[in-house]
Amino acid sequence: MNPDKKRILIVDDEEQVLKILRTSLTTYEVETSLTGKEALSKIKMAKPDLILLDILLGKEDGIDVLKQIKELDKSIPVVMVTALHDNEEGKRAFAAGAADYITKPIDFDYLKKVLLFQLL
Repeated sequence: MNPDKKRILIVDDEEQVLKILRTSLTTYEVETSLTGKEALSKIKMAKPDLILLDILLGKEDGIDVLKQIKELDKSIPVVMVTALHDNEEGKRAFAAGAADYITKPIDFDYLKKVLLFQLL
């Protein structure tokens, strides 16, 4: 663990997405989780500086996981990620406490700008 690098927890049920994001975000210390339950456990052990959270986590609803994260710690910015291009999902995410919302396929230049802004 490098204390100088910001810690990002990425939560997605697709291993390939986790690998791509880990490879793309080398300036950060990246942790990954395939489930919301695993993510909540990791958050309790070591608070990340930011969380990237997929809205569709297999059998789990990412918005419900977001609400649980906010119950644990309101100060962690959570950026929701989804393949759905649905304004209603975005509204639900913001209402539940999301700091931002991005869509798949991920525009990595935009993602990096979002991360820089959220981690100021």
